Formats: sequence, C-alpha cells, structure tokens
Amino acid sequence: MAIGNRTIVMEFILLGFTNHPELKSLLLVVFLVFYLMILLGNLSMITLVWTNPRLHTPMYFLLRHLAFLDFGFSSTVLPQLLVTLAVGRAVLSYEQCAIQFFMFGFFGTSDCCLLAIMAYDRYVAVCQPLLYVTIMTPKTCLKFVTWIYLGSLANAIVRTCCMFSLSFCGDNQIDFVYCDLPPLLKLSCGDTFLQELVTGLFARIVILSSLIMILVSYLFIIRAILKMHSAGGRAKTFSTCGSHLIAVGLFFGTLIFMYVQSTSGESLDEGKVASLFYTVVIPMLNPLIYSLRNKEVNEALKRTLSKLKGC
Repeated sequence: MAIGNRTIVMEFILLGFTNHPELKSLLLVVFLVFYLMILLGNLSMITLVWTNPRLHTPMYFLLRHLAFLDFGFSSTVLPQLLVTLAVGRAVLSYEQCAIQFFMFGFFGTSDCCLLAIMAYDRYVAVCQPLLYVTIMTPKTCLKFVTWIYLGSLANAIVRTCCMFSLSFCGDNQIDFVYCDLPPLLKLSCGDTFLQELVTGLFARIVILSSLIMILVSYLFIIRAILKMHSAGGRAKTFSTCGSHLIAVGLFFGTLIFMYVQSTSGESLDEGKVASLFYTVVIPMLNPLIYSLRNKEVNEALKRTLSKLKGC
C-alpha cells in the first residue's frame, strides 16, 4: 500500500539464517529434532503430573504449568523457523506478525512470573514447613497461576498495541528468527521513543521484579539450610531446590543478556543465538533438569512405564 512516496508494509519477511545458506539443511534437521524433543519432554511432564496422584502437590502443579509455558513458548517460534529454513524465508502478514509478537510476550512474561512463584513455593517449604500445607493450598496455587496469566495477558496486550501503533514502511525484511521488538523497531518509519520507553520499562519491571523475588526467596532458603544440623537434610534440600536454580539461571541469564544489558555492540547473530537459547534450548532442557534430579518424578515415570508395559 503506497501513501505519498512511502510504501506501507502489509507483510513481513523473516530471513532467519539466510546469511548462512551452507548451514540451512543442518539447522533444519537440528531444530526439527529439538522441537520434537520439546514436544515429547514437556507434554510427557504435563501428562505425568496430571495422571499420578502422588504428584498432585503445589510444586508439581506449578511444574506442570511451567511445562505448558515452555511448550507454548517454543511453539510460537519454532514452527515458523522450520518453515523459514525449509523454503529460505517465511512471509508473515501484518496480523500474523502481531499475533506472534503477542504470544511471545505472553509466554515470556508468564515464564518469568511462574519461576518467581516456584521460588516462593520452595521458600515456604524450606523456611516454614509446618505452615506449608496451610499457605500453599490448591486454591492459593490456582490463584497464583490465574493472576500470572491475567497479568501476562495485560502486559502482552499493552506491549503489542504499543508496538503495532507504529507505521512500518519501506523495507519489510526482518533479519531475525521471529517478530521481536528490536528488528521491528528498525523497520519503523516514525519516532519510536515512546514505544521503546514503554516496552523497555515493562520488560525490565517483569524481569527484575521476578528476579528480585527469586533472589530474596533463595537468600532465606540458604540461611535456613546453613542452620540445619543434619548433613542429610542439607543435601536433600539443596537437591530439591537445585533443579529450580538451574532453570532460573539459564532463563534469566539469557533474558538479562537480551533485554537489560545494553545491546549497542551486539551483533544480529549474537541476538539470534541468545533468543533461540531461551525459546529452544531451555524448554528442551527443563523436563530433563526436573526429571533427572527429581526422585519423585523418576518413580512416577517408572510406574507409568510399568503400567504401559502391562497393557
């Protein structure tokens, strides 16, 4: 659509990794395998927790939602990336790009907040064990998750409306793997100061507030662990919290690199690798982290496999 001497963009072309054509076939196979592993791992975790009564506890209720979010996070990006690698580029309409941007913001915000609530759950379990059943009731857990989804929905709506209130004209090629904030801002033909301010502020509030809650929770947990007289008790508590700490470190470390750290000297390739790390690698690793380091999950998996073999 042409207005004056400018062409208003009605569709976007995702270039993905077209600057590395020699790697296209290899990357297609690698990401397809990764996506299948993400589907298998996270859907298996959801099913395992849902079908095993012994895992119907607050910690595993939250873990089930984490698996759902990881599945959604990856499914927002990976199918489109596979298309891009298969045909060389992917063409998205204006509406499709906005939907992808919205879904990415929703799942990303939900992931941050849920990891913070999981840290609070571990704090209550370690520091207030006698009150755990009273504090972390099924109703309370449901409220936590509901508020996370509602808050993430509101944040994603504001973020998307703010971003797509801009006009895009001229070049419509996005040298990235999905419709994300930095590459879209580069395509805008208007003043982006307000949009950068609002979206950047919202991203920092979500990331930093979640991270502060996690750090405070674990400071209390570490203090409680150091006061334990039993070496076995300390080891068991560290093991219980270790999986969550690994997941937190991987997720927030990458997010801070992408959205909080100054990116003035960051190349596009570095940005692509970092974004794929938390949309592909982390959702693939989380089920392994929580299952390999968790005795109850392993036992539930063995019981389920035994039942399947019996059938």
